[in-house]
Amino acid sequence: MFVPMNFSENKPIRIAILDLYEGHVNQGMRCIRELINTWGEMHQCEVHFTEFDVRQHLETPDLSYDAYISSGGPGSPLETEGNAWEQAYFSWLRKIEDWNKQPENTIKKHVLFICHSFQLVCRYYGIGLVCKRKSTSFGVFPIHMMPDGKNEELFDGLKDPFYAVDSRDFQVIQPNYNRLQEMGGKILAIEKMRPHVPYERAIMSVRFNDYFIGTQFHPEADAAGMSMYLQREDKKQSVIENHGEAKWQSMVEQLQDPEKIMWTNTHIIPNFLNQAVGELVTY
Repeated sequence: MFVPMNFSENKPIRIAILDLYEGHVNQGMRCIRELINTWGEMHQCEVHFTEFDVRQHLETPDLSYDAYISSGGPGSPLETEGNAWEQAYFSWLRKIEDWNKQPENTIKKHVLFICHSFQLVCRYYGIGLVCKRKSTSFGVFPIHMMPDGKNEELFDGLKDPFYAVDSRDFQVIQPNYNRLQEMGGKILAIEKMRPHVPYERAIMSVRFNDYFIGTQFHPEADAAGMSMYLQREDKKQSVIENHGEAKWQSMVEQLQDPEKIMWTNTHIIPNFLNQAVGELVTY
């Protein structure tokens, strides 16, 4: 459980948000901003965040930030391999890795990777097969914890299963356990059981090392944003055409359940921030 912070130097917390949405209209960035601001208010600390447009302007943060959140985004995580923005992104990632490896850097840099970012990093580290799904996954779904997930600080306060927004055409399957072991990585969660289809369950969350963690789902998603999204006539018709009206109605109803995505929204990213900045405070 998090306890109130006391800053020895009254230094503001600086958070970098890596925006991978490539200029597409989205709810994800709004939710991340609001969660950071709410977290700062809750703990009565000054928080500043800066956004970096990675895909359009090849912007990446330097090493002066206290925590990093890398967003979701559109498109294939496979077709951009080797292009300029990916090279910039992975160059930034290696700098964070190098910082964390240096014993003299006692305060480490924590990174949270969401959805598209998660897929990219899974591909980068080779911890599983990143591939296209048979069909789009879109909705509010149960996320099942693996044994390591039950002891993971990121999931503190969540039930098993917990519920989250899933929106993707790609997936990470066939985990490379040898690679994960080499890295000190752990699979934290997998997708819902689907006994009616012969498909492997996808990896939904991984701790890559002590300081890097990611989710395939959207922990930042909130009920208000998703409800607005689903009520748009074009999105409503799209869901109905692809999944049926009962599915659309079910999604709308689940958004009102305080123990589903609202609970996930108020726990995962705040838990990440608690862990990421905990080394900066004295008690």
